[in-house]
Amino acid sequence: MNAQQNTATQNLNTKEQSLVKISSLTAIGNLENLKVQLNVGLDSGLTINEIKEALVQLYAYCGFPRSLNAINTFKTVLDERKTKGINDIEGKKIIVENDVEEKYEQGRKTLEKLSKTPQPKPAKGIGEFAPRIDAFLKEHLFADIFVSDVLNYQQRELVTISALASLNGVESQLQSHIGIGKNTGITDNQLEQLADLIQESVSKTQANTIRKIIGKPLAPIVENDMMIRISEIEIVPEFLEEYKSILKEEASASVKLEKGVIAIFPMYQKENKSQIRIIEIYADQEAYQFHLQTPHFQLYKKSTLKMVKSLKLIDMESLDKETIPKIFQKLN
Repeated sequence: MNAQQNTATQNLNTKEQSLVKISSLTAIGNLENLKVQLNVGLDSGLTINEIKEALVQLYAYCGFPRSLNAINTFKTVLDERKTKGINDIEGKKIIVENDVEEKYEQGRKTLEKLSKTPQPKPAKGIGEFAPRIDAFLKEHLFADIFVSDVLNYQQRELVTISALASLNGVESQLQSHIGIGKNTGITDNQLEQLADLIQESVSKTQANTIRKIIGKPLAPIVENDMMIRISEIEIVPEFLEEYKSILKEEASASVKLEKGVIAIFPMYQKENKSQIRIIEIYADQEAYQFHLQTPHFQLYKKSTLKMVKSLKLIDMESLDKETIPKIFQKLN
């Protein structure tokens, strides 16, 4: 009984947490934050080959471009660490050859073991309709890639679940792999923790896809203390072009680097281009106060002080908070 309770409450260790974040950031192509997490992963004890193997496996779930970009980023990280005198552990060698006669059968048995479900040949439905994709799935992914024991099955499922949870439109595959992950020993508690990490790396919306599948409470997308403001700014005409350039850079940095900045949307009046309007949306007051202290905002404020003729800040309240997450979706 005690053993079962301990398993149920088991947390992801630091290496597993790093695998989750590395996988999620690779899946969405966030190379800037991936670089940070690759360093964190190496510092937490992940070996070079463990990370390599995770990034290689991810091509099967998020495509060659994302996988190759992540691998190039990892190479840069390792080169930079070497110049600093950091010698990272290479780890167990990666198996590069798989010479079995029947790779399809090898992969079929691996998937059968993972899913605890009989796997007919060809797979029903998609395997009958597109036999080549069924062959690639069994012979390459679950044979050639999974044959390497640099990562165990549980680690591989953490990698897969993290990537799928970070992507839109793959909920059915995510649900299947959550089931497989549980077969390898991943607990609901670990999946809930994984969702929290996805929320940090990607978004609440994506994290909620996991929470929904495992029956955990969803995180509210819009908080009650969300801050909405319209800034009305008049610029001295002779500084207009310079101001617009500085504002554009500051707005971009804020949205990209600050998790609490939901939107900074600058505009100007058609009739009078010196009249600037900015819609600002922050997750909460704490996010706004953090924004004010960032280097990019401080630089903006200092650089544009002489350019601003007048400034009026108008705090607003949303009439329909539920619709806010959908506002900018059609721009994708």
